[in-house]
Amino acid sequence: MMPRRLRRGLALAFSLGGCALRYRAMRLRGPLSLEQQAAWLQSAAHGVLASLGIRCDVQGVPPRRGLVVSNHLSYLDIVIIAAAMPCAFVAKREVAAWPFFGWAARASGTVFVDRASAASANCAAEAIARKLAHPVPVLLFPESTSTDGSTVLRFHARLFQPAARAGAPVTAAAIRYVPDNGIEERELCWYGDAGFISHLWKVLGSSGFGAHLRFGQPRVGSNPRAAAAEAHAEVAAMRECAAPPSRIAASTALNRCEA
Repeated sequence: MMPRRLRRGLALAFSLGGCALRYRAMRLRGPLSLEQQAAWLQSAAHGVLASLGIRCDVQGVPPRRGLVVSNHLSYLDIVIIAAAMPCAFVAKREVAAWPFFGWAARASGTVFVDRASAASANCAAEAIARKLAHPVPVLLFPESTSTDGSTVLRFHARLFQPAARAGAPVTAAAIRYVPDNGIEERELCWYGDAGFISHLWKVLGSSGFGAHLRFGQPRVGSNPRAAAAEAHAEVAAMRECAAPPSRIAASTALNRCEA
C-alpha cells in the first residue's frame, strides 16, 4: 500500500504545485475573469483526478450556464464536476480554511456560505445572482452536507432563489462512485465525523475508482421550492436508475470529462 500511496501522494503534490504556478502566471497579466477562473479550475481538476487514479464517465450534456445542483458524497465531487465543465462553486465557509484546497476554492471564485446564518445565506444568494449573469454555470450542493450515498437528503430551497428570480435554468446532476475492487460506494464517501486527512489517505491507498456523473435537462421555473423538489426527485431518480460501469477505461475518462 505504501508504494501506491507514496506514488499518488507525490503525483498529487506535483499537480497541486503546477496548478498554483499556472495561477500565479495568469495573475501576472491582471485580475482573472470568472470564465478564466473556471477554466483554470477545470485544468487543475484534470490533474488532480489523474494523480488520484480517479476515472470519470459523463452522461448527458454539461450545461454552459445557469444553476447546477447535485448530490454530495465528498470533497472529491468538486474535482470531478469541475473536470466535467468549467464552473463556479458554492461551498460551506469551512472549505476556505482547508490546506491548498481552500486557496484553490478562493482563487476560482467560490461563493462561501455559513448555512446556519441567514445573513450569510442572503449574501451568498446575491453573489450567486451576480455569477449567474456570466456564461459559466454555478454548482450548488443543496443537501448542505455530504452523505454516504444511501439516500439523497432534502434539497434546501433558499439558494435556488437567485436562479428563479433571474429566470436562469436549473440543471440536476447525479454523481456516483464506482470502486474497482467491489467495495461499497460508502467506503469512498466522506461524511459524518470522518477526518479529511484520514479520508484522503484512504483514497491514496485505494486501487482506484470511477466516478459516474450524469446531467439532466435544464429547467426554468419561478418557484424556488418547486424547483428544489423537482431537482431532488430528478437527482434521486438518476442515482437509482444509473447503471455505473464496472470499470471505466482511463484513456477515455479524461476525454469524456472534457466534452
